Amino acid sequence: MGMDRKTIINKLKQDEHYYGDYGKQFLSNSDISILLKNPKLLHKEKQRTTAMVVGGYFHTAILEPDKLKRFKIIESSTRNTKKYKEMSEGEICLLQHEVDKIELMTEIVMDNNICRGLIKGDFEVPGVTEIFGNKWKGKADIINHEEKLVIDLKTTSDLDRFRWSASKFNYDSQAYIYSNLFGYEMLFMVIDKETLQIGLFDCSPDFYSSGEDKVRKATDAYELFYKTDDFDSKQYLITKTL
Repeated sequence: MGMDRKTIINKLKQDEHYYGDYGKQFLSNSDISILLKNPKLLHKEKQRTTAMVVGGYFHTAILEPDKLKRFKIIESSTRNTKKYKEMSEGEICLLQHEVDKIELMTEIVMDNNICRGLIKGDFEVPGVTEIFGNKWKGKADIINHEEKLVIDLKTTSDLDRFRWSASKFNYDSQAYIYSNLFGYEMLFMVIDKETLQIGLFDCSPDFYSSGEDKVRKATDAYELFYKTDDFDSKQYLITKTL
């Protein structure tokens, strides 16, 4: 990979490199959806969403609570109020009632003996590897070396439908990529935002296989669009039978 692995990992520990230009030399699970749906958009700037900001606060509250002060919080009922628009200055900020809910979710997770016992080891760990001839990166929420698990924190709006969400949001490809990156099995620690019920989901061979299939298809699209000489994306189309 050019630089030695340790140097690359140390550089990717810094968010400005992981998410910035340096990190763009690697593919990641967040690229899967784009490569499978519209590969031309791969290098377009990804817009931050409210869900990303809320999810980021939840992860930080559990894994790096000392960094919570970097989040801007506004006391407002919605993001449509004059107060919010003036104070946010065009950024997506958290509402106080969202923070209150996340803090309750965090408390529930950390009060659970099994969850608390699993949340130990190394946090926010970047990894790099080669898969199907291309460089991939990922950042593990938790690497629990005692249990030999990579643990990922998720929130959901319906725990009973998490199995469906896991496929829709490409958690299967994440599990496949991360098992390659870190050498451990993947476990999803999930909390329902409505019921506050916690779920632990390990991954079946079929789940990893589904993820591998997505990564193969994404790789094919990436190599066609970005590594094939004389490829004209204007001539690209999808053909399917209904």
